[in-house]
Amino acid sequence: MDFLAGSQVISRDTDFVPRDKTIMRVLRPIIAIGICLSLALGASAQALDSSDSSEYLIKAGFIYNFAKLVGWPQAAFAQPDSPIVIGILGTDPFGGIIDRILADKQIDARHFVIKRLKWGMDLKGCDILFIGSSEAAHLEEVLHALKGQPILTIGETPGFARRGCIINLIVEDNKVRFEVNLDAAKQADLNISSRLLALARIIPQAAADAR
Repeated sequence: MDFLAGSQVISRDTDFVPRDKTIMRVLRPIIAIGICLSLALGASAQALDSSDSSEYLIKAGFIYNFAKLVGWPQAAFAQPDSPIVIGILGTDPFGGIIDRILADKQIDARHFVIKRLKWGMDLKGCDILFIGSSEAAHLEEVLHALKGQPILTIGETPGFARRGCIINLIVEDNKVRFEVNLDAAKQADLNISSRLLALARIIPQAAADAR
């Protein structure tokens, strides 16, 4: 309001013109810095958009939002600030993307820890387990090892939700969508927000049992 009032005064009284010039001299370097920052941010965004990893940039964002909209039982975390551990099992399709996306993110007091895992390693230290398509041949063994554990399993392979994965990311019409197996979520004692379910394709109980 003061700045606008001053502008109105300047238009009526030329005595204020030198002050206006002084303000512009102060603002000019600030504006220049702002333009440089905008160009730098634009270049970073262009680099991301032009990469072959844009699909996994989106999927990393999905995983972050899943973490916000899924409730774990209280006993799943030792402390109020215990991290949310995300395991990536099998061939890692994210590269460093998911690390960059989650580097400065946290939910309540919990930050994220990313672990790369191979078949045969202990998976029970995870809160979220992304199961790569390379693990399709022994998906049932992975899920059996996690049975009854409060671990959010996420896949990206057709049929994974029907086979027992809680969430499965799919690409349709060049858009990333997701399926939810409610029966698997119940078995893991995870509570999925209705906001998330409203956007999901729900796998029916009968279809889940048929695997």
